[in-house]
Amino acid sequence: MDNLTQLINRIGLPRLAAMATVAVLMLGFFGFLMLRAQTPNLAPLYSGLSLEDSSAIVAELQTQNVPFELRGEGDTILVPRDQITTLRMNLAGSGLPQRGQVGYEIFDEQSTLGATSFVQNINNVRALEGELARTITSLNRIKSARVHLVLPERELFRRERKDPSASIVLAVRGQLSASEIRAVQHLVASAIEGLTPNRVSIVDDQGNLLASGTENEQGALAGAADERTLGYENRLRTRVEDMLANIVGAGRVRVEVAAEIDYNRSTTTQETFDPEGQVVRSTQTRESQNLTNGADGQVTVANELPGASQNAGTGPTDQGSSTEEVTNYEISKTTQTAVTEAGALKRLSVAAVIDGVYTTDAEGNSTYSPRSAEEVAQILTLVRSAVGYSEARGDTVQVVNLQFAERPELAVPGTDAAGGLLDFTRDDLMNGAEMAVTLLIALALVFFVMRPLLKKVLTPETKPLALPSAAELGHHGVLSANGLVISDEPEEQDRDKTPAWVANAKSMGETQLQTLKTVGTLVEENPRQAALIVRDWLSNAA
Repeated sequence: MDNLTQLINRIGLPRLAAMATVAVLMLGFFGFLMLRAQTPNLAPLYSGLSLEDSSAIVAELQTQNVPFELRGEGDTILVPRDQITTLRMNLAGSGLPQRGQVGYEIFDEQSTLGATSFVQNINNVRALEGELARTITSLNRIKSARVHLVLPERELFRRERKDPSASIVLAVRGQLSASEIRAVQHLVASAIEGLTPNRVSIVDDQGNLLASGTENEQGALAGAADERTLGYENRLRTRVEDMLANIVGAGRVRVEVAAEIDYNRSTTTQETFDPEGQVVRSTQTRESQNLTNGADGQVTVANELPGASQNAGTGPTDQGSSTEEVTNYEISKTTQTAVTEAGALKRLSVAAVIDGVYTTDAEGNSTYSPRSAEEVAQILTLVRSAVGYSEARGDTVQVVNLQFAERPELAVPGTDAAGGLLDFTRDDLMNGAEMAVTLLIALALVFFVMRPLLKKVLTPETKPLALPSAAELGHHGVLSANGLVISDEPEEQDRDKTPAWVANAKSMGETQLQTLKTVGTLVEENPRQAALIVRDWLSNAA
């Protein structure tokens, strides 16, 4: 107990309090590290959930005793990373998440006994809307969807029938292209009987109109034509840039393509008759003979008298024959029908800009030099062949060598940017950064807090130098290193000794010299105590 009390008195209460504080902080810090290491790494299970889906999923996770964490306003649920796949499969088996939509399971949850036709029709529309919303949400660029269908019923004794229509609200990631918008329209139109794509209106969550739902077929064709032209230009540009990148280097070429495409569809029918190419189609010949007399066909008095002979009054007789021949000729005819489909290329313009050559001298300075005219001409020939240049069509292709504003940095040969052993994910980088920060904090605590504190605690306190007074030293005494008083006069018994006395005197002289050096060192280290001792000597001598 006394030893403990002496130790406490020697160290001091302030030092003990500082040591206790640092010990508590270090224990808490390392305890936090241990708990952080034992805490499972959480990752998002689902994000962008509705409150209904979040509530159902949280209840299911609590039933399975799975640790979870809610982020945001409850629309994001985090679970241990190694259990994400299993939990998603289990929740999918339970029909979660429903994305806030009700599908065909509405007919499984309700009893049809006693349900009216009106209720069944309403449930059918709700089921169709829910299933379509789920299908649209499964697309990569769409976060959520809400579908509204208008399915008018045909009234009795009426021939007219209203066409169905649909309106869709989408929450998208980024911006949808025209082809993706038309894909959603055709998807919904194909699922509803009698619905056409041009009667499907689409609006995004920012209030932007993506598809009006009232455009005619001509408007849809115009949008398709623009997209087709843009796709054709992009394909040509990519093809030319990839080809030239292997020649001048990656990032050292820029290509722009402008195509003029004719989307008019025409049908031409032409008939050609060749008068020189006539052939006999049919021939018809007819022959006839005639025999007549002079009174034939005449009425006279002699002929009309009773008993008159029929030959009475016969005059001269006429006899003749005739031949008639009809020949039909067929003239050769050629009929040609030419159908010109939309999409014919009318004119093409290509502009390519290539960078020059950079040379590095021995000092590492880069110098730019333009490419030769022969090399530019060869590149021009390659570009014309790649794009299908036609002078009769009026195409133009230009290749210009200019220095780029910023020199592109080429990749080191032999490196693969696709990844390798050092290809880390975002989570790996975050974990590494967290570990590095924790290690830096631990090293800072050890070197800047613990080490100075321990050094100060383990260093013994220096007591004030206590030197004997002048009376204790005597007239010829000096102060030794251990506080003993060594006389500078030899003893009486040593004077009579001849060799031993000399050796003893010599050793005493060396001892006094060492004692003087020690006293000088003590005075330099403790000038204040030395001044007090000298002042005490002077007062005693006086």
